[in-house]
Amino acid sequence: MAAPRLVPTCVWRITPALVVALDERFGEPLDAYVNGSQVWLRDDGPDGMTLEWRLHPVPGFRKPAGAGTYDLFPAVALATALGEVPVARPEELWEGLEAFPAHGDETEPSLLRAAAVDALGIAPDGAGLADHEVIAAQWEREAGQVSIVTALLRQLAS
Repeated sequence: MAAPRLVPTCVWRITPALVVALDERFGEPLDAYVNGSQVWLRDDGPDGMTLEWRLHPVPGFRKPAGAGTYDLFPAVALATALGEVPVARPEELWEGLEAFPAHGDETEPSLLRAAAVDALGIAPDGAGLADHEVIAAQWEREAGQVSIVTALLRQLAS
C-alpha cells in the first residue's frame, strides 16, 4: 500500500459572509459542476502559486429548480449580499470552501494559510495536511452522500 499523498489545505465552513466575500474578492467561479461544486483558480498562493478554491456541495446536493449550473453561485451570492431571499440559502447548497495548491505544488500549510487569509480576508476553520484520495474514494463509494468538509476538518484536526 502506497503512503498517502498529503496536500496542504485550508477549509472554511459555509456562512453567508463567506459566500459574499468569495463573490466580492474572486468574482464568478471559473467553473461550476452539476454536482454543485464551484471552482476558482487563482495565483494568490505563496510566491504566486496557483491555488484551487473549491466550494464543496452539501451531501446529496440537488440544484434548485430554475437555477442553472453556471448561474447558481452568482445568483445566490448577489441575493445574499443584497439581503434578499436567494433561490436557496448558501448552507442548503454548499458546506464549505477548500483551498489547496492547484498543480500539486508543495508549500508549508502555514504559508498556504497566510496567503489564503490575505486573498479571502477570512481565517479558515482548519488548515494543515489532508489526504484527498481517501476522501474522494469515500465520496465515490457513498455516491456523494459524504460531507467532504467534515472529512477534511477531521483530518486537519488529527
